[in-house]
Amino acid sequence: MNRSLRVLGLVGLVVACSVQAGGDPEAGRAKAAACAGCHGADGNSTVATFPILAGQHADYLVQALKDYKSGKRKNAIMQAQAAGLSEEDMENLAAYFASQKGLRVIDAVHSEP
Repeated sequence: MNRSLRVLGLVGLVVACSVQAGGDPEAGRAKAAACAGCHGADGNSTVATFPILAGQHADYLVQALKDYKSGKRKNAIMQAQAAGLSEEDMENLAAYFASQKGLRVIDAVHSEP
């Protein structure tokens, strides 16, 4: 009985870790070339109208892409970009951008010219 509980706990831990792991940042980096024109190569956009993706929570990014794909969020450019993405692509992109160091607003405001 005690051994069974340990095995069951170990299996649960492995499953929880694999679900939590999310996408593959390297696969996301390869896919992110299409995002670079607006959001920057590493997700740190230098244009105020394009959001910074670097350092953003992966879950938020995945949900945003799903919402663009479904039409729940409206933006012609992003809807077109998200239309061709699979859920795996979305998770990989989100993992990549989440793993990047985001610019802090305070850093951008106080940087020397």
